[in-house]
Amino acid sequence: MKGRHPPSHAQPAADPRMQAALESGQWELLARLCKQALRKNSRQLQAHRYLGHALDCLGRKDEAVEVYRHAAAQWPGDAELLINYGNLLLSLARNTEALPILQRVCELRPDKSVCWLILSQCCYLIARHEQGFQAAERAAALATTTAEKSSALTQKAIHRRELGQVKQAVQDCLDAIALTPADYANHTNRLLFMLADPDANAAMLASAARDFAQAFEPALQPGWPDHADHRGDPWRRLRIGFLSPDFRVHSVMYFVEGLLAQLDRRQFEVFAFYLFPRDDQVTARVEHHADHFVRLAGLNGAQQAQAIRAHGIDILIDLAGHTGHNGLLALAHKPAPVQVSWLGFPATTGLQAVDYKFTDEVTDPPDAQDQYTEQLYRLPTLFACYRPMSRHPLWRYQPRYLVRPTPALANGFITFGSCNNLGKLTDDVLRLWGRILQAVPGSRLLIEGKNLGEPGFASDYRARCQALGVDTERLDLLGLNGDNQYLTYHHIDIALDPFPLTGGTTTFDVLWMGVPLVSMVGESFKSRMGVGLLTYLGRSEWLANTPEDYVRIACELASDVPALNQLRQGLRDEVENSPLMREDVFNHHFADGLRAMWLQWLAASAHPGDPAAQQAAMAAWLQDCPAEWSALPVPGVGVKPGQRISLGEAHQRLQDLVDKAKAGHSATAPGLDGATPITDRNWIAVTGLAEMVLNAVPHDPVALACLAEVENAHGHPDFAVTYLQYAMRAMERQAQAAQEAPQAQAS
Repeated sequence: MKGRHPPSHAQPAADPRMQAALESGQWELLARLCKQALRKNSRQLQAHRYLGHALDCLGRKDEAVEVYRHAAAQWPGDAELLINYGNLLLSLARNTEALPILQRVCELRPDKSVCWLILSQCCYLIARHEQGFQAAERAAALATTTAEKSSALTQKAIHRRELGQVKQAVQDCLDAIALTPADYANHTNRLLFMLADPDANAAMLASAARDFAQAFEPALQPGWPDHADHRGDPWRRLRIGFLSPDFRVHSVMYFVEGLLAQLDRRQFEVFAFYLFPRDDQVTARVEHHADHFVRLAGLNGAQQAQAIRAHGIDILIDLAGHTGHNGLLALAHKPAPVQVSWLGFPATTGLQAVDYKFTDEVTDPPDAQDQYTEQLYRLPTLFACYRPMSRHPLWRYQPRYLVRPTPALANGFITFGSCNNLGKLTDDVLRLWGRILQAVPGSRLLIEGKNLGEPGFASDYRARCQALGVDTERLDLLGLNGDNQYLTYHHIDIALDPFPLTGGTTTFDVLWMGVPLVSMVGESFKSRMGVGLLTYLGRSEWLANTPEDYVRIACELASDVPALNQLRQGLRDEVENSPLMREDVFNHHFADGLRAMWLQWLAASAHPGDPAAQQAAMAAWLQDCPAEWSALPVPGVGVKPGQRISLGEAHQRLQDLVDKAKAGHSATAPGLDGATPITDRNWIAVTGLAEMVLNAVPHDPVALACLAEVENAHGHPDFAVTYLQYAMRAMERQAQAAQEAPQAQAS
């Protein structure tokens, strides 16, 4: 359902030359013929249809959108035109614009399954899951072909998962696989949805992943290159590719941006391969951080693999796994000698083509290797490093995001809460949370999630909670609102982690906002993310081994509100000084991991089937490790796509800009609040560069001090003082890190 539908060849009859150009794929000729026809008759429907399609196929997407928009205004009742217009918008991830067009298509062709399928697909990205599910059901009822029946099941499954109907979603995927076993999406969706199924253990996930791999990988393995051209100096600068659809506003970026910005450029050249068709402000930052930014959206797996191979990538790191718009089919072609899974999916890919998976010594249990086709590489620190405020990095310095007193001090009662995906809140989870409410008199439970702002959905969800023993008189349901990210935690005293699929990014958010978390110990990575985070934070006392433990820990935290508040006030500093947020420590160990994987590949290539010889070769190479690499790398700042300067040079540029701005600054009329608006281009330049520096090196004291200069010059003394306070704190941390560095190098 993700492909475009070619224009209808039905009436009115097309010019034979247009028809011939269409059938032969001569898109330039077809576009030229259509434009000629429209100059003669601007209302020629077939020329409008064909022109939009031709421009789309030529990759001139914006032009195609304009052609379809103009044509749709003239022909609002032509379903064939509108469906191609809507599909083009979907291919560009412009779903909000596509929605009314596809709704109109369904009005025009209510008896066509395909129309309802495309509408259902459109609804997913814009979180209209009730409407999407209803459209999928209409599509299923009208389906006449196997492909339509399978596609309807696919759409039902993806919306069911978001509506919390996890088991039904998994079953829909299985039914779709039975109908169309070669459909890639159903296999990956099945694995993604199984994560939240409490009955799906790690062994079952591994088995399903092997099923996926068996369906697609064997036919490709004979064509895998031997990558002999990559062999040579074990210490040469390696080309590292990060493959992801999520270089945008997405949870993955809370953990990837710091690595992209500061992975040791003495050792590595960084490529970002982007799989999603739409950019945003985060994408723009990634373009600055990476040495090379390559767009692969719209290409099939073979084409993506070919593009990756053309860039000579030594190590390819997949950041998506079995999540949306992933590049697993590209990895199955083995475009790089070493391929690694990391971060996006908390289980195995199932692919033999993926050699390693980055993890740590806690989150995956000691006996976890059997759960993976990849070889586990255990970092000596947490498996990922968190950076808050990915959407708006400078917001982390705003007063409204400071940790506040625990709300129970003012409320007089404890508020437990969760802001996780509702698909993780299984019946067992809600039932246990109901027990906690019973055990803590007067307490309340706050749940934030998609669609809870819609009265009908919220009413159904409340009824479900009541049936599971949750006192709904003490239940607060909040619709998910991205603008409230972090702010909802001001209303929660104690966070409750779901299980068996625990929180990920949400857990980092919770802890950074000073809210303690109760989490359940599980058997595999997907159910042990809370274990890893709390262990590396040094708060393993919040980990429960049984439901009874879970209730006990929640009750103990709730029993002493002054102590809870004291804990809250110090928790952010704990988090920022722990492995959860030490980017310098994480990036160092990640770089070591990449080099170790590379040396192992070289050794295995030189001595296949001889582990002893491989170990001897690696030991010999280690004697020649460049001595200068023992010192920490100099941080860099991407000031333009493909242009990187040292942090010291960025500081000098900032100082020059501040001096220039001060020399030319003249007071202007104050605004309504008495402050002077920032309009001078030199001060704007200071702000822009300071933000770039902070995107690359959070809490950089020079950049913060320059922002204080900007605010002070424009009558914002409170903000100026805030930036200076953060700058002073950052300098203290730098001094502490400098003292730790010799000890770390010695060890």
